[in-house]
Amino acid sequence: MRRAKSKDVSTVIIVNKNQHQTRSIQIRTKHLERLNRYALAIVAVLVCLGSVIYYLQKQNNLKDAENHLLALQLSKLKISIPAKVKSDNSASAQSYIQSIQSKLQLINNYLKKRGLKGFGTASTGDGGKTMAPQLSAAEQYAAYNDYLERIVLVTAFTPLGYPHSIDHLTSNFGYRSDPFDASKAEYHPGIDFGGAIGDKVKCTANGKVIWAGWYGGYGNCVRIEHGNHLETLYGHLSKIGVKVGQKVSVGDVIGAVGSTGHSTGAHLHYEVRKDGKPINPIKFLTLNS
Repeated sequence: MRRAKSKDVSTVIIVNKNQHQTRSIQIRTKHLERLNRYALAIVAVLVCLGSVIYYLQKQNNLKDAENHLLALQLSKLKISIPAKVKSDNSASAQSYIQSIQSKLQLINNYLKKRGLKGFGTASTGDGGKTMAPQLSAAEQYAAYNDYLERIVLVTAFTPLGYPHSIDHLTSNFGYRSDPFDASKAEYHPGIDFGGAIGDKVKCTANGKVIWAGWYGGYGNCVRIEHGNHLETLYGHLSKIGVKVGQKVSVGDVIGAVGSTGHSTGAHLHYEVRKDGKPINPIKFLTLNS
């Protein structure tokens, strides 16, 4: 078969049966001969896109599982401080005891500001017998200290607990009836807390304010980025108490309950987002969710 030259042109005739008319379109012959290649290229692109979407979804699921595991570890945390230490390392051990107690107190403060129960700092357990027997007392304290250092960071920058003193939920995460038209359904990307206009709204983790102003249907809204792929959103506020770029800590008041935007009454709309995608905030309200 003769190979088409780059300038060869083929004519495609289109017949209209209803009007008994025809139209012709001139297309370079090389393009017609390459239709199979074009089709294969499109299929390859679609397969690649599908693979990327599957991979990203899998990564999100792994991150959700990791976050849940950290929360479980935090809920089961029990520190055991041996009653006696050897005289040759008592000074070193004592310094770790003070550091451990300080970190426990910090964790407790973070939890209590969110309305969660803290941990006891008194000696509990079996006097450290469950630790590896080859470790000295000071090494045991060092291991606890390092572990608590990680727990402190997780506790500080993970949005645990309640953003509002009233823990009564008026609407859950997911699909629900549209409050403006009960005959329709809508996707609700967060949870709603009942309250009165002016009630304090507090941030649930350390972070930086990335939005403080009107945000479409959310009305007056504050969004806080927590530096670990997590973000929290507080909507329908009657007033905003922070500015974009401001750093906030657990328990800081960032605004007040309201009914601005797409709202039927005073309440707080609260979201937790991971990599920009809303996830169910219920799992973050308590350590055992």
